[in-house]
Amino acid sequence: METMARKKPRPRRSFTPEFKSDIVERCRAGDRTVGQVAKDFDLTETAVREWVKQAERDEGSRVDGGLTSSEREELAALRRDNRRLREDVEILKRATAFFASMS
Repeated sequence: METMARKKPRPRRSFTPEFKSDIVERCRAGDRTVGQVAKDFDLTETAVREWVKQAERDEGSRVDGGLTSSEREELAALRRDNRRLREDVEILKRATAFFASMS
């Protein structure tokens, strides 16, 4: 039985917002498909499609339950604050227990 050769996973890359917006504009120009644009820039078609969807959400032309970029940033900040506050509460609980045991 033949074994199928496994592809190495592609290393995770990050792209600037300017690069993403340039790719989105090239997709919207209409002269090439999303797949062709992705292939030309050695990107995955899925990532490019997600960038286009996110740009549509940010502009308000797409309402599919996803968050806009500003909402994502706000959610991340709120989660950071929430985690910090939970840690603060835990510290205060331990301090209270420590001082209660001393008296």
